[in-house]
Amino acid sequence: MKKILLPLLALMAALQFGPARASSEGIPWDKFPTKRITDVAALQHGAKLFANYCLNCHAASYVRFNRLRDIGLTEPQIKDNLIFTGAKVGDLMTVAMSTKDAKDWFGGAPPDLTLVARSRADAAKGSGSDYLYTYLRTFYRDDSKLTGWDNLAFPTVAMPNVLWELQGQQRALFTEHKDPHDPSQTVRVFTGFEQISPGKMTPAQYNTAVADLVAFMQWMAEPARDQRVRVGVWVMLFLGVLTFIVWRLNAAFWKDVK
Repeated sequence: MKKILLPLLALMAALQFGPARASSEGIPWDKFPTKRITDVAALQHGAKLFANYCLNCHAASYVRFNRLRDIGLTEPQIKDNLIFTGAKVGDLMTVAMSTKDAKDWFGGAPPDLTLVARSRADAAKGSGSDYLYTYLRTFYRDDSKLTGWDNLAFPTVAMPNVLWELQGQQRALFTEHKDPHDPSQTVRVFTGFEQISPGKMTPAQYNTAVADLVAFMQWMAEPARDQRVRVGVWVMLFLGVLTFIVWRLNAAFWKDVK
C-alpha cells in the first residue's frame, strides 16, 4: 500500500507547484510573520514538520542535513529526529524516489523545495513566504475534486491537504455575485470557512505551526541570510569611514592648488 501511496502523493505534490499563474488567480495572500525567521525554536520546529510532512515526496537537494547545525541542532539530534532513511548527516536532503522513476511513472519529478520560498514571490501579492503561509492554511474539503480537497491560494490544486490531521477539516463558504464585466455571468466570492471537524491543534496553534514550517523553508532558501546581513552592515560602515578619509585626503591634496 505504501509503495502505491507515496508515488501518488508525489504526483499530487508535483502538480501542486505547477505554473505560477495558477496561484496568482487565488485570493490575496496573508502576511507571513517574518519574526519567526529569527526565532531558533521556530526554525527547529519547522525543520521537524518539514522532515515529517514534506520530505517524503519533495527533496531539498541543495541543502545538507548537517547545515541544520546553523539553527542550533546537533548532529545526533539531526540523525535521531530528522533522518528516517539510511542517509548520513552529511548527505543532501533528497528523497528515495529517483528522478528517473518519477519521470517513468508520472512524466515528471516532484519539484525541489529548496528555493520555493523565494521563487514563489509575486510583485503584486507578496513574498514567497506569504504565498506558502496562505497556501498551507487555506485547504478546504471539496468532494468534486479527485483528492477531495481544493485550495483558495491555488484553485484546482491537485495536492491534498497533508496537514489535515493537525488543522482539521474545513469547508469554504462562497456567495455568488454578478460579474461586473459581464452581467450575464456570475462569480463566486469567498466569505469564510466553516469547521467540519477539529484537528489535533487549535486554529491558533496550527497557524503558528505553519509559520514555523514556512520560516524553515525561508531559512532553507538562503541559510547564509543572517551572515550576509551582518557582513553587509560592517561593509557599509567601512565604506562610510573610507569615504570620509578619502574626502579629507582629497581636500588636503588640493588645498594649495589654485
